[in-house]
Amino acid sequence: MAEDFFKKDAEFVFQNYTRQPLVLVSGKGSIVWDIDGKEYIDCVAGVAVNNVGHCHPEVVDAIKKQAETLIHTSNLYYTKPQIELAEKLSKVTRMDRFFFCNSGTEAVEGAMKLARRASAKKDFIAAEGSFHGRTMGSLSLTHKERYRKPFEPLIKNVSFVPFNDVDAIKDKITKDTAAVILEPIQVESGGINIPKRDDYLCAVREICDEKDVLLIFDEVQTGFGRIGTWFGKDFFKAMPDIMTMAKALGGGFPIGAIAATDNIACKFEPGDHAATFGGNPLACASAIASINVIESEDLVFRAKDIGAYFMDELSRLSDFETVKDIRGMGLLIGVELSIKGGKIVDYARKRGVLINCISESIIRFVPPLVITKDQIDRVVSCLEVCLGECGA
Repeated sequence: MAEDFFKKDAEFVFQNYTRQPLVLVSGKGSIVWDIDGKEYIDCVAGVAVNNVGHCHPEVVDAIKKQAETLIHTSNLYYTKPQIELAEKLSKVTRMDRFFFCNSGTEAVEGAMKLARRASAKKDFIAAEGSFHGRTMGSLSLTHKERYRKPFEPLIKNVSFVPFNDVDAIKDKITKDTAAVILEPIQVESGGINIPKRDDYLCAVREICDEKDVLLIFDEVQTGFGRIGTWFGKDFFKAMPDIMTMAKALGGGFPIGAIAATDNIACKFEPGDHAATFGGNPLACASAIASINVIESEDLVFRAKDIGAYFMDELSRLSDFETVKDIRGMGLLIGVELSIKGGKIVDYARKRGVLINCISESIIRFVPPLVITKDQIDRVVSCLEVCLGECGA
């Protein structure tokens, strides 16, 4: 049956994804099932989206109730869920105001526009190894050449500096620099790259204040409990002027947001920026429910606690010669190999574990924050078998 869908996809869908050969049809918590009824432990979570797990009953119920009431109105009118979500986000982010969109890359695009509007300057500084999205503006801030080159020319007013290098940022700032944009932890291109010094982001904050430059944090993948704090900024104790978020915000439903301080948010005037579907009632209801679950089930602490357990169990893989490094924070974990990881991904899938590979040789684990210790044990045991059978 799956083969029929593969053929239809090949005929009717853009072929710009490298998909795993399975058709997923249902999910619950940290488990998904394919069209043939096979069960998998999901350590991808929709690419760090399903923090509260697949089809959490509170999220499902919120979507059902809202879908029966009001799905979409546009931003020509006020809606209760959008205002309630903004108020809730102000408490968990400690930011002041919010603009809603549909995805992380849209949030970054809007953040770039806001930074230019607020500063009246044009240039940006981003980090080597950064990943901020695939639309033209966010792609301009993304460092890896293979993402950028086919679509050049991009925005030219971007300078890249080494991640972790505070002096390099200071040296690159000019009178035309609007903002510095950083991921608190580089998740995609950087391959789970954690700042080497705990005060790195605070030091960048100080430089930006000194030079009158805005600071943007891209928390699209590090937000909503993923690393054991609500956001990366909370762990590193640094506050941005602008912050982007998406992925886990909606509990699986597409929604993104820009957060900003009052003095920056007010620089956008009516007509400066908009999103037809941004913050629609259905998306906001799902996001409110997701945040409520994170709070009520204490998933932020759980990510820290069970993430430490996962890291400890994964340390057994260090016995394999081709395992170069195991690093991470909370339930954002990478295992770096000296070989390409695609074969490991395939072997694990056949044994009922879904993982993915970034930067060719880094196996990434971003499971739902509700994953159990028993499921983690099964994942690690599966990897031991896979590494052994692959001659790793």
